[in-house]
Amino acid sequence: MPFESLYFDLDDTLYPASSGLWDAIRDRMNAYMEGLIGLPREEIVNLRQSYLEKYGTTLRGLQAYYEVDADEYLAFVHDLPLEKYILPDPDLRQLLLSLHQHRWVFTNADVNHARRVLNILGVFDCFDGIIDIRAIDFACKPETIAYQRAMVVARDDDPAKCVLFDDSARNLAPAHAIGFYTVLVGKDGTGLPVDRAIPSLHQLRECMPELWQDGE
Repeated sequence: MPFESLYFDLDDTLYPASSGLWDAIRDRMNAYMEGLIGLPREEIVNLRQSYLEKYGTTLRGLQAYYEVDADEYLAFVHDLPLEKYILPDPDLRQLLLSLHQHRWVFTNADVNHARRVLNILGVFDCFDGIIDIRAIDFACKPETIAYQRAMVVARDDDPAKCVLFDDSARNLAPAHAIGFYTVLVGKDGTGLPVDRAIPSLHQLRECMPELWQDGE
């Protein structure tokens, strides 16, 4: 069955994890929590990880226990000089534009952060749109409802015609369970509930030539 829509995670997927940007964002999350809760940093790191595992995102975990303003939190954790970590990627732009399927950014971040990243990479206009946490009413991967709401935004009615690219096997598993074709980016997928693993999106044409053959 030909694929009709491609959903791309943002951080550590459209750019390499080696950039250090996501590590910097995590540090900002820890700093926010340290100021909010007042625990030592080592305890904050463990607490944040527990929130991530239980609620899907640090923000959702904080909202379960504290009165956290989502806009304030998202602005704080993404307040970074992105140009220090990522650069324009003309090869990625060319690859994305060569795909005939609908293309969406599907992220647990907010649209402001996504726009900044996409503009620096030079690929903002390569996508039909950005599906962020606000677009799906603050649901988040890996909640099953997040994928279902994302499909509503994209006007897709058959997950079997959709591909999800993500650097997190945890985020891919629920999508795989409801019928998405799932691709793990930047990691070994051996033994994981994903359909395929690729070193990076730059190898997509070599690893998944069927995406182009579908359009012939």
